[in-house]
Amino acid sequence: MFKQLWPTRSAIAHLRFVFSVFLLPVFCFAYSQAPQINMTKAVLIFIIWHVLAFPASNGYNSYFDKDEDSIGLLEKPPVVDLSLYYFSILLEVLAFGLGFLVSWQFAIAVLLYGMMSKMYSHPSTRLKRYPIISFLTVFIFQGCFIYWTTYTALSGVSLFDYWDARFIMAGAICSCLIGASYPLTQVYQHDEDSRRGDRTLSLLLGYKGSFIFSGVLFTSAIVLTFFYWQTISLKPFYSFLICALPVFLYFNYWFYLVGKSTSNANFKNAMRMNFISAACMLIYFVGLMVIPKAGPLLPKSGIMQTQLNNRNRQGVTITSHSS
Repeated sequence: MFKQLWPTRSAIAHLRFVFSVFLLPVFCFAYSQAPQINMTKAVLIFIIWHVLAFPASNGYNSYFDKDEDSIGLLEKPPVVDLSLYYFSILLEVLAFGLGFLVSWQFAIAVLLYGMMSKMYSHPSTRLKRYPIISFLTVFIFQGCFIYWTTYTALSGVSLFDYWDARFIMAGAICSCLIGASYPLTQVYQHDEDSRRGDRTLSLLLGYKGSFIFSGVLFTSAIVLTFFYWQTISLKPFYSFLICALPVFLYFNYWFYLVGKSTSNANFKNAMRMNFISAACMLIYFVGLMVIPKAGPLLPKSGIMQTQLNNRNRQGVTITSHSS
């Protein structure tokens, strides 16, 4: 077993570290909106999610999926081996342990995320075979769950004490963006999913339905973004529309191609869609991180502000993103 902890080339490929970039906008959004940041914890949180937890989830799922056809970022996935299983477990243990350096709440959040990702593909539960449950698992645990736990961990406040309309709405925006891409990552895997007995959301909706469903969720994200920024400034909303334009254009072009022939619902087009949407969303959310005026105003009162004031009086080193 100890020998298997050293990953093979196949195991490294299936961890798909680059795939974590697709989830990076959620972290960037949380970072940009957190009123005050502990930079040491920010780096640690980034490593835990994007270097450890997300790749561990990818590897664990790949081990039990044993895909033969194309999957995300791997057009011809190599045969999985036992080192993939053990190394993904090792990464997850490291993520959970390091989580306590942030807070016990964040560590539990990392553990819960790992448990749900295992249930997604493990044969004994395999949530992936149930279209609605599998969608909700990804919709929640790669969207709002990551945002809320990252935001509170970055701010150094309790997850249980800070809930308001903007906080909830920001998580909903993340879930809608993640949910919009979900069926499109399955649209080229219909044959393999059918052979395995996995009734995915894309299979349930069909080719046309997958695009319509994705479009509805992306539109929902746009509407929520408008209401999120309405009380502060609509400039970030207009910036979002500009960044979303290439996504909208390619999405409709791809939908048109699939309407002509379902053979266009293939790996290459799906990866182009993923990279275009990830690049555009990263540009937007990284922009929110580096432009201070795009950050939220500090609440004048409430539990969160009280906690932050107490931390400041105790001499905690922080970086502010508020205008």
